[in-house]
Amino acid sequence: MNPAPHQTRLIALDWGTSSLRAYRLGAEGQRLELRALPWGVMQLPDAGSAENAGFEAAFEQACGDWLQAAPGTPVIAAGMVGSRQGWCEAPYLEVPLAVSQIGGSLASLHNRHGQLIHIVPGLMENSQLPNVMRGEETQVVGVLSLHAQQGKAADILIGLPGTHSKWVQIRHAETQNEVRHFDTFMTGEVYAALCGHTILGRGMVASDNDTGDDAQRSFERGLQVAQTAAGQAGVLSTIFSTRTLGLTGELDGTGQREYLSGLLIGHEIAALHGMLQTQQRLPAQVMLVGEAGLCERYAQALRTYGFGKIEVVQQATERGLWQLALSAGLLHT
Repeated sequence: MNPAPHQTRLIALDWGTSSLRAYRLGAEGQRLELRALPWGVMQLPDAGSAENAGFEAAFEQACGDWLQAAPGTPVIAAGMVGSRQGWCEAPYLEVPLAVSQIGGSLASLHNRHGQLIHIVPGLMENSQLPNVMRGEETQVVGVLSLHAQQGKAADILIGLPGTHSKWVQIRHAETQNEVRHFDTFMTGEVYAALCGHTILGRGMVASDNDTGDDAQRSFERGLQVAQTAAGQAGVLSTIFSTRTLGLTGELDGTGQREYLSGLLIGHEIAALHGMLQTQQRLPAQVMLVGEAGLCERYAQALRTYGFGKIEVVQQATERGLWQLALSAGLLHT
Protein backbone atom coordinates (compact mmCIF):
# COMPACT_ATOMS: atom_id res chain seq x y z
CA MET A 1 0.00 0.00 0.00
CA ASN A 2 1.32 3.45 -0.93
CA PRO A 3 1.86 6.06 1.81
CA ALA A 4 -0.95 8.57 2.34
CA PRO A 5 -0.95 11.46 -0.18
CA HIS A 6 -0.74 14.07 2.57
CA GLN A 7 2.77 12.86 3.35
CA THR A 8 4.03 14.17 0.01
CA ARG A 9 6.49 17.06 0.43
CA LEU A 10 8.09 17.22 -3.01
CA ILE A 11 7.68 15.81 -6.50
CA ALA A 12 11.08 15.45 -8.13
CA LEU A 13 11.68 14.58 -11.78
CA ASP A 14 14.85 13.19 -13.34
CA TRP A 15 14.01 13.90 -16.98
CA GLY A 16 16.70 12.86 -19.44
CA THR A 17 17.07 12.22 -23.14
CA SER A 18 15.54 8.73 -23.20
CA SER A 19 13.65 8.31 -19.92
CA LEU A 20 11.72 10.04 -17.15
CA ARG A 21 11.92 9.04 -13.49
CA ALA A 22 9.45 10.62 -11.06
CA TYR A 23 9.96 10.57 -7.29
CA ARG A 24 7.31 11.31 -4.67
CA LEU A 25 9.28 12.38 -1.63
CA GLY A 26 8.15 12.74 1.97
CA ALA A 27 9.63 14.24 5.12
CA GLU A 28 13.42 14.72 4.97
CA GLY A 29 13.46 13.49 1.39
CA GLN A 30 12.24 9.97 2.11
CA ARG A 31 11.23 8.19 -1.09
CA LEU A 32 7.54 7.33 -0.96
CA GLU A 33 7.09 6.25 -4.55
CA LEU A 34 9.06 5.97 -7.79
CA ARG A 35 7.82 5.79 -11.36
CA ALA A 36 9.97 5.09 -14.43
CA LEU A 37 8.58 6.01 -17.86
CA PRO A 38 10.11 5.82 -21.36
CA TRP A 39 9.34 9.48 -22.06
CA GLY A 40 12.69 11.19 -22.50
CA VAL A 41 12.80 14.60 -24.18
CA MET A 42 13.58 12.96 -27.53
CA GLN A 43 10.76 10.38 -27.41
CA LEU A 44 7.68 11.95 -25.90
CA PRO A 45 4.14 10.50 -26.13
CA ASP A 46 2.09 11.39 -29.19
CA ALA A 47 -0.39 13.90 -27.79
CA GLY A 48 -1.34 16.02 -30.76
CA SER A 49 0.14 19.07 -32.45
CA ALA A 50 -0.33 21.65 -29.71
CA GLU A 51 2.85 23.31 -28.47
CA ASN A 52 4.58 21.20 -25.80
CA ALA A 53 1.75 18.64 -25.92
CA GLY A 54 4.19 15.76 -25.53
CA PHE A 55 5.78 17.29 -22.44
CA GLU A 56 2.35 17.97 -20.95
CA ALA A 57 1.22 14.38 -21.54
CA ALA A 58 4.40 12.88 -20.12
CA PHE A 59 4.18 15.12 -17.05
CA GLU A 60 0.56 14.08 -16.43
CA GLN A 61 1.47 10.40 -16.65
CA ALA A 62 4.41 10.87 -14.32
CA CYS A 63 2.76 12.77 -11.50
CA GLY A 64 -0.67 14.15 -12.42
CA ASP A 65 -2.50 11.96 -9.89
CA TRP A 66 0.05 12.82 -7.17
CA LEU A 67 -0.69 16.51 -7.64
CA GLN A 68 -4.43 15.90 -7.58
CA ALA A 69 -4.07 14.07 -4.27
CA ALA A 70 -1.68 16.65 -2.80
CA PRO A 71 -2.32 20.01 -4.54
CA GLY A 72 0.24 22.70 -3.96
CA THR A 73 3.15 20.26 -3.72
CA PRO A 74 6.29 21.85 -5.20
CA VAL A 75 7.74 20.25 -8.34
CA ILE A 76 11.39 20.30 -9.38
CA ALA A 77 12.95 18.72 -12.48
CA ALA A 78 16.53 18.14 -13.62
CA GLY A 79 18.17 16.85 -16.77
CA MET A 80 17.61 17.43 -20.48
CA VAL A 81 14.14 18.82 -19.79
CA GLY A 82 16.03 22.08 -19.19
CA SER A 83 18.00 21.95 -22.47
CA ARG A 84 17.23 23.80 -25.70
CA GLN A 85 15.40 20.67 -26.85
CA GLY A 86 13.52 20.47 -23.55
CA TRP A 87 10.35 21.96 -22.15
CA CYS A 88 11.97 25.12 -20.82
CA GLU A 89 15.62 26.08 -21.24
CA ALA A 90 17.49 26.61 -17.98
CA PRO A 91 20.71 28.45 -18.97
CA TYR A 92 24.04 26.95 -17.97
CA LEU A 93 25.89 28.25 -14.94
CA GLU A 94 29.61 28.75 -15.46
CA VAL A 95 32.22 26.75 -13.55
CA PRO A 96 33.96 27.34 -11.20
CA LEU A 97 31.07 28.15 -8.89
CA ALA A 98 29.83 27.53 -5.38
CA VAL A 99 27.49 24.52 -5.30
CA SER A 100 24.98 26.58 -3.29
CA GLN A 101 24.43 28.83 -6.35
CA ILE A 102 22.71 26.04 -8.28
CA GLY A 103 19.57 26.01 -6.12
CA GLY A 104 19.27 29.78 -6.40
CA SER A 105 19.29 29.74 -10.20
CA LEU A 106 16.29 27.59 -11.11
CA ALA A 107 14.24 28.35 -14.22
CA SER A 108 10.47 27.84 -14.08
CA LEU A 109 7.36 27.31 -16.17
CA HIS A 110 3.63 26.73 -15.67
CA ASN A 111 1.96 23.74 -17.30
CA ARG A 112 -1.49 23.95 -18.89
CA HIS A 113 -3.13 23.44 -15.50
CA GLY A 114 -1.14 26.22 -13.89
CA GLN A 115 1.25 23.96 -11.98
CA LEU A 116 4.58 25.68 -11.34
CA ILE A 117 7.56 23.51 -12.30
CA HIS A 118 11.12 24.47 -11.35
CA ILE A 119 13.98 23.44 -13.68
CA VAL A 120 17.57 22.88 -12.54
CA PRO A 121 20.28 24.53 -14.69
CA GLY A 122 23.23 22.65 -16.14
CA LEU A 123 26.88 23.58 -15.75
CA MET A 124 29.37 24.82 -18.35
CA GLU A 125 33.13 25.15 -18.22
CA ASN A 126 33.81 27.71 -20.92
CA SER A 127 37.50 26.98 -21.55
CA GLN A 128 39.48 26.39 -24.75
CA LEU A 129 37.60 23.10 -25.10
CA PRO A 130 34.18 23.88 -23.56
CA ASN A 131 32.53 21.24 -21.40
CA VAL A 132 28.93 20.89 -20.25
CA MET A 133 26.78 18.74 -18.01
CA ARG A 134 23.04 18.63 -17.51
CA GLY A 135 21.55 16.33 -14.89
CA GLU A 136 24.87 15.27 -13.37
CA GLU A 137 25.06 18.52 -11.37
CA THR A 138 22.05 17.30 -9.39
CA GLN A 139 23.82 14.03 -8.60
CA VAL A 140 26.85 16.04 -7.47
CA VAL A 141 24.64 17.97 -5.07
CA GLY A 142 23.25 14.68 -3.77
CA VAL A 143 26.72 13.26 -3.18
CA LEU A 144 27.82 16.38 -1.33
CA SER A 145 24.67 16.30 0.80
CA LEU A 146 25.57 12.78 1.94
CA HIS A 147 29.20 13.82 2.40
CA ALA A 148 28.08 16.64 4.73
CA GLN A 149 25.83 14.28 6.71
CA GLN A 150 28.86 12.09 7.30
CA GLY A 151 30.61 15.09 8.83
CA LYS A 152 33.28 15.23 6.13
CA ALA A 153 34.81 18.40 4.70
CA ALA A 154 37.57 17.85 2.15
CA ASP A 155 38.41 18.11 -1.52
CA ILE A 156 36.97 15.08 -3.34
CA LEU A 157 36.57 13.72 -6.86
CA ILE A 158 33.07 12.66 -7.94
CA GLY A 159 32.86 10.14 -10.77
CA LEU A 160 29.69 9.61 -12.81
CA PRO A 161 30.42 6.72 -15.20
CA GLY A 162 28.03 6.10 -18.05
CA THR A 163 27.54 6.90 -21.72
CA HIS A 164 29.48 10.13 -21.19
CA SER A 165 31.48 9.73 -17.98
CA LYS A 166 31.96 12.88 -15.92
CA TRP A 167 34.71 13.52 -13.36
CA VAL A 168 33.98 16.50 -11.13
CA GLN A 169 36.60 18.12 -8.90
CA ILE A 170 35.11 19.53 -5.70
CA ARG A 171 37.07 22.01 -3.61
CA HIS A 172 36.00 22.58 -0.02
CA ALA A 173 36.67 26.21 0.89
CA GLU A 174 35.81 27.44 4.39
CA THR A 175 32.10 26.62 4.79
CA GLN A 176 31.13 25.82 1.20
CA ASN A 177 31.86 23.44 -1.63
CA GLU A 178 32.92 24.64 -5.06
CA VAL A 179 32.77 22.86 -8.41
CA ARG A 180 36.29 23.67 -9.56
CA HIS A 181 36.59 21.69 -12.82
CA PHE A 182 35.13 18.69 -14.63
CA ASP A 183 36.13 16.39 -17.48
CA THR A 184 34.03 14.29 -19.84
CA PHE A 185 35.03 10.94 -21.39
CA MET A 186 32.74 9.43 -24.07
CA THR A 187 33.80 5.93 -23.02
CA GLY A 188 30.37 4.31 -22.87
CA GLU A 189 29.24 5.63 -26.24
CA VAL A 190 32.54 4.72 -27.90
CA TYR A 191 32.31 1.18 -26.46
CA ALA A 192 28.80 0.74 -27.85
CA ALA A 193 29.81 2.12 -31.25
CA LEU A 194 32.91 -0.11 -31.49
CA CYS A 195 30.95 -3.23 -30.54
CA GLY A 196 28.03 -2.50 -32.81
CA HIS A 197 29.46 -0.73 -35.84
CA THR A 198 33.10 -1.75 -36.41
CA ILE A 199 35.04 -4.85 -37.34
CA LEU A 200 35.91 -5.33 -33.65
CA GLY A 201 32.35 -6.42 -32.99
CA ARG A 202 32.41 -9.14 -35.66
CA GLY A 203 34.18 -11.62 -33.40
CA MET A 204 32.27 -10.77 -30.23
CA VAL A 205 29.42 -12.66 -28.64
CA ALA A 206 27.19 -11.64 -25.78
CA SER A 207 27.11 -14.12 -22.90
CA ASP A 208 24.92 -14.65 -19.87
CA ASN A 209 28.09 -15.60 -18.02
CA ASP A 210 29.93 -12.29 -18.40
CA THR A 211 30.60 -12.26 -14.66
CA GLY A 212 32.58 -15.54 -14.77
CA ASP A 213 36.29 -15.91 -14.05
CA ASP A 214 37.31 -15.92 -17.71
CA ALA A 215 35.37 -12.73 -18.39
CA GLN A 216 36.89 -11.09 -15.32
CA ARG A 217 40.40 -12.02 -16.43
CA SER A 218 39.73 -10.60 -19.89
CA PHE A 219 38.45 -7.35 -18.36
CA GLU A 220 41.53 -7.12 -16.11
CA ARG A 221 43.81 -7.75 -19.06
CA GLY A 222 42.26 -4.86 -20.95
CA LEU A 223 42.34 -2.68 -17.85
CA GLN A 224 46.12 -2.92 -17.63
CA VAL A 225 46.91 -2.09 -21.26
CA ALA A 226 47.32 1.65 -20.64
CA GLN A 227 50.10 0.83 -18.13
CA THR A 228 52.18 -1.05 -20.70
CA ALA A 229 54.78 0.26 -23.17
CA ALA A 230 52.39 -0.55 -26.04
CA GLY A 231 49.66 1.38 -24.22
CA GLN A 232 51.66 4.59 -24.59
CA ALA A 233 50.58 4.66 -28.23
CA GLY A 234 47.12 5.60 -27.02
CA VAL A 235 43.65 4.18 -27.28
CA LEU A 236 43.35 4.62 -31.07
CA SER A 237 46.23 2.18 -31.45
CA THR A 238 45.49 -0.30 -28.69
CA ILE A 239 41.83 -0.97 -29.47
CA PHE A 240 42.85 -2.99 -32.53
CA SER A 241 44.32 -5.59 -30.17
CA THR A 242 40.73 -6.60 -29.40
CA ARG A 243 40.61 -8.14 -32.87
CA THR A 244 44.15 -9.51 -33.02
CA LEU A 245 43.89 -11.28 -29.66
CA GLY A 246 40.81 -12.96 -31.07
CA LEU A 247 42.59 -13.94 -34.29
CA THR A 248 45.45 -15.50 -32.32
CA GLY A 249 43.03 -17.46 -30.14
CA GLU A 250 43.93 -15.70 -26.88
CA LEU A 251 40.42 -14.27 -26.41
CA ASP A 252 37.09 -15.88 -27.29
CA GLY A 253 34.03 -13.89 -28.34
CA THR A 254 32.97 -13.04 -24.78
CA GLY A 255 36.54 -12.31 -23.78
CA GLN A 256 36.95 -9.79 -26.60
CA ARG A 257 33.94 -7.82 -25.40
CA GLU A 258 35.17 -7.78 -21.80
CA TYR A 259 38.73 -6.97 -22.85
CA LEU A 260 37.57 -3.95 -24.86
CA SER A 261 35.53 -2.70 -21.91
CA GLY A 262 38.55 -2.94 -19.64
CA LEU A 263 40.86 -1.37 -22.22
CA LEU A 264 38.66 1.71 -22.71
CA ILE A 265 38.00 2.21 -19.00
CA GLY A 266 41.70 1.70 -18.26
CA HIS A 267 42.73 4.37 -20.75
CA GLU A 268 40.12 6.73 -19.27
CA ILE A 269 41.35 6.29 -15.71
CA ALA A 270 45.02 6.40 -16.73
CA ALA A 271 44.43 9.72 -18.51
CA LEU A 272 42.46 11.06 -15.56
CA HIS A 273 45.19 10.07 -13.11
CA GLY A 274 47.85 11.71 -15.28
CA MET A 275 45.92 14.99 -15.50
CA LEU A 276 45.25 15.13 -11.76
CA GLN A 277 48.85 14.30 -10.97
CA THR A 278 50.09 17.10 -13.24
CA GLN A 279 47.65 19.50 -11.57
CA GLN A 280 48.74 18.22 -8.12
CA ARG A 281 45.09 17.52 -7.35
CA LEU A 282 45.02 13.77 -6.68
CA PRO A 283 42.06 13.37 -4.28
CA ALA A 284 42.02 11.58 -0.95
CA GLN A 285 38.58 10.15 -1.82
CA VAL A 286 36.62 9.29 -4.95
CA MET A 287 32.83 9.00 -4.81
CA LEU A 288 31.05 7.15 -7.63
CA VAL A 289 27.45 7.45 -8.81
CA GLY A 290 25.86 5.16 -11.37
CA GLU A 291 24.68 1.65 -12.19
CA ALA A 292 26.10 -0.79 -9.63
CA GLY A 293 27.91 -3.12 -12.03
CA LEU A 294 29.50 -0.26 -13.94
CA CYS A 295 30.59 1.47 -10.72
CA GLU A 296 32.28 -1.77 -9.64
CA ARG A 297 34.24 -1.85 -12.91
CA TYR A 298 35.31 1.74 -12.40
CA ALA A 299 36.21 1.12 -8.76
CA GLN A 300 38.47 -1.73 -9.89
CA ALA A 301 40.08 0.54 -12.49
CA LEU A 302 40.60 3.31 -9.94
CA ARG A 303 42.35 0.89 -7.60
CA THR A 304 44.50 -0.41 -10.46
CA TYR A 305 45.69 3.11 -11.25
CA GLY A 306 46.49 4.12 -7.69
CA PHE A 307 43.51 6.11 -6.50
CA GLY A 308 42.76 6.13 -2.78
CA LYS A 309 39.49 5.60 -0.92
CA ILE A 310 36.51 4.83 -3.17
CA GLU A 311 32.85 4.96 -2.18
CA VAL A 312 29.72 4.23 -4.26
CA VAL A 313 26.80 6.54 -3.45
CA GLN A 314 23.18 5.41 -3.77
CA GLN A 315 20.11 7.58 -4.52
CA ALA A 316 22.22 10.61 -5.44
CA THR A 317 19.65 12.05 -7.86
CA GLU A 318 16.74 12.17 -5.43
CA ARG A 319 19.03 13.40 -2.65
CA GLY A 320 20.21 16.17 -4.96
CA LEU A 321 16.72 17.21 -6.05
CA TRP A 322 15.61 17.37 -2.41
CA GLN A 323 18.64 19.45 -1.44
CA LEU A 324 18.16 21.84 -4.38
CA ALA A 325 14.50 22.30 -3.45
CA LEU A 326 15.58 23.13 0.11
CA SER A 327 18.18 25.66 -0.99
CA ALA A 328 15.70 27.25 -3.43
CA GLY A 329 13.18 27.76 -0.60
CA LEU A 330 10.58 25.46 -2.12
CA LEU A 331 10.17 23.44 1.09
CA HIS A 332 8.97 24.74 4.42
CA THR A 333 11.16 23.27 7.14
